[in-house]
Amino acid sequence: MGGKRRGLVVDGYSERWLRRGFPWVYPKEVEAGAGAAGRQVLVRSRSGEVLGRALTDEGWIAARVYRHDGGPLDQAWLSGVLDRAADLREELIDDRTTGYRLVHAENDGLPGIRVDWWGHHAVVILDSPAVHSLVGGVVAWLEARRSPRGVYLCYRRDPRDDRDPAGFSPAPGLVDGHEARDEVRVTERGVAFLVRPGDGPDVGLYPDMREVRAWMEPHWGGRSVLNTFAYTGAFSVHAALGGATEVVTLDLSEQALDRAEANFSANGLDPADWEFVQGDTFKGLDRFRRSGRRFDRVVLDPPAFSRGPGGVWSAKRDYPRLVAAAARVLAPRGWILAASNQGEVAPKAFRGHVAEGLKRAGRVGQELHWAREAADFPAGTWFPEARYLKVGVWRVLQR
Repeated sequence: MGGKRRGLVVDGYSERWLRRGFPWVYPKEVEAGAGAAGRQVLVRSRSGEVLGRALTDEGWIAARVYRHDGGPLDQAWLSGVLDRAADLREELIDDRTTGYRLVHAENDGLPGIRVDWWGHHAVVILDSPAVHSLVGGVVAWLEARRSPRGVYLCYRRDPRDDRDPAGFSPAPGLVDGHEARDEVRVTERGVAFLVRPGDGPDVGLYPDMREVRAWMEPHWGGRSVLNTFAYTGAFSVHAALGGATEVVTLDLSEQALDRAEANFSANGLDPADWEFVQGDTFKGLDRFRRSGRRFDRVVLDPPAFSRGPGGVWSAKRDYPRLVAAAARVLAPRGWILAASNQGEVAPKAFRGHVAEGLKRAGRVGQELHWAREAADFPAGTWFPEARYLKVGVWRVLQR
């Protein structure tokens, strides 16, 4: 984890943010010292004062700062950062949950690197190949502290980065241990899910929504549920186990629905007793509206890069239309659970999209609950970008 120790000089604006603990330097803030990605450098102010130690990059971020002093990025430092992250999860995660975020990048002091834990397997998720020099140390720490059966490497695409992750080196895949021969069974508060660590970062379950599913647990019983953009059916499984009388799982991907059925079976639920619908969510909602079918609970959790009515998904354009369509298939005083994981959409704007959608449907809503990421996705006070997830539950009423 050594590397050449050259300097990177930043402007006064960057200096002020770095002194607050912010971990990024943007290209426009660099006054001298920019170069190839992956170099370990000291970040300095115009006056020459050391502001931290970083790894450089060539994308939309010029450097990621790991230490706000001049100390080395060695194994002792890295193990300390990882120990602190693991200790937090040991405080938060109970024995009934075996799939969770172990290290949350900037918010745990490790910019550009996330680690998810799936039973006995780890997935190391990189924002850029520029941070790969730290992966060996992360794997060594995992071996010493966690003894994983396998460790996988993958990349997380950021929409602000125009580079193609398919060309990144090293390539994604197993970097330590053994491949999982079958899907890995993990639990979320005792509920079973089958995940594929080798498919990271989208292995088949999004643990950041865990606390939302927990809050909804008492509110499924005796209700009809429509889960749209359902992926592998996490909300559907929880609803069925929670006593819902009817659960419709709707997704465009037939493969995702097959995996959703497998998750039902993993929890002793016969998929034949429940409904799985392959198709576009907007078309499905319109079909339910025209047939007069109504639901007590509708879950809306579109992926950030899905396709809306006008092409690639746009929250401003498509979310109001989605909420309006969902409101039209709600039973009287039904609930909409709406979520967005697009960090660039502010909570106020997201609430506005929901309100606009209800208005188009001739309805109004009462916000019953507002949630953010589960606690194993902590938000650092030094990193304003940390809170990306917005989830609300609204009871929908006639005007």
